[in-house]
Amino acid sequence: MVIHVVQPGDTLYSIALDYDVPMSQIVLDNGLEAPERLVTGQALVIRFPETTHTVLAGENLTSIAREYGVSLRTLYQNNPALGGEPSVWPGQTLVISYREEPGPPISVNGYAYPFISKSLLQATLPYLTFLTPFTYGFNEEGSLVDLDDETLLAMAKSAGVAPLMHLSTLTEGGGFSNELAHLALTDLSVRARLMDNISVTLMEKGYRGLDVDFEYVYPEDAQAYADFLGALTRRLNPRGYPVIAALAPKTSATQQGTLYEGHNFAAIGAAVNEVLLMTYEWGYTYGPPMAVAPLPNVRQVVEYALTEIPAEKIWLGMPNYGYDWPLPFVKGQTKATSISSQQAVALARRYGAEIQYDETAQSPWFRYTDGSGVLHEVWFEDARSVQAKLALIPEYGLLGAGYWNLMRPFPQNWRVLSTLYQLRESQS
Repeated sequence: MVIHVVQPGDTLYSIALDYDVPMSQIVLDNGLEAPERLVTGQALVIRFPETTHTVLAGENLTSIAREYGVSLRTLYQNNPALGGEPSVWPGQTLVISYREEPGPPISVNGYAYPFISKSLLQATLPYLTFLTPFTYGFNEEGSLVDLDDETLLAMAKSAGVAPLMHLSTLTEGGGFSNELAHLALTDLSVRARLMDNISVTLMEKGYRGLDVDFEYVYPEDAQAYADFLGALTRRLNPRGYPVIAALAPKTSATQQGTLYEGHNFAAIGAAVNEVLLMTYEWGYTYGPPMAVAPLPNVRQVVEYALTEIPAEKIWLGMPNYGYDWPLPFVKGQTKATSISSQQAVALARRYGAEIQYDETAQSPWFRYTDGSGVLHEVWFEDARSVQAKLALIPEYGLLGAGYWNLMRPFPQNWRVLSTLYQLRESQS
């Protein structure tokens, strides 16, 4: 695999000719929406097929997989045109393998709201070990707020992907409630009902584990939160359900701030089976323009986490979004718009911007002036920034990557992921 950065004068034809790969493959691997208009500074994933197969009349994807001794999952990963669907036709060319041998195995989890595009989810499932529908809330009595997760669960099951139940203190207003967390952590009757309802839902819905995300926990509730997670682990592990906890991106045990103080890394790490480091949102809606997940910041969180929690229990959070800030930035007034990587490139193309790459943050960015004369600054993710962050997983021996979230298409990410790593399948 090569990541090609578009230079002035490059065309899809010239790039395909230089690397001796089909133009159609570059278009598919990168989700190019306007391949005739590449953007200077745009990153493109180039993959090199080693073994290909031309579909004959009477063949199907299962018979082809059997002929070459590969899994259907591998064929889906190698052929994004399939969109995760088994239909093939005579004369179609399929890639059986690429020249580059994938590296170490990693697990992959992705979060999705129930209203995700079904075609997008279907195309993404072959790259996942776990799928986590977002989210089950709960009320002051300890009853769960139901989630319309049936379609996602059925799709995950059909694709051989294990679903994880997600429990959070997110309210209908869109914020995390520290009061609701306090109630569940300190009122024993509410806690008992909540745990009972979690157990029933895990079993009835066919979930394979529990992912808990209580954010902005009161500092005085930090130990109670760890105790709650430990009680869940002791109850659910004997039934085959692992417990995962999401952790704020702390860099020290004494870090101040409402997001951080309620999460005791050592206590929570000891209480649960696994943790997710939420290593994103340095660049955020109301903050100044910067990378969502600058590599030095991500690395600092990982290195602190490793002083408190074994590496094999740690998931690295991966962002699948960027932000577009109008300038000048005014604290308390400026609000950024969340966008996908595809939308970011489309903006650069529309306004004739040249994409830059910050070597320190390991993140792409650019500025443009809109039709009203307003200057904007955009930070997003591309193949280069994804590769840099994913490299931390084998470097530190982490368990895998957890994507927030799957709602936006990001073809490059899945190409980089499946080319460089062996993606673990869920265990029955």
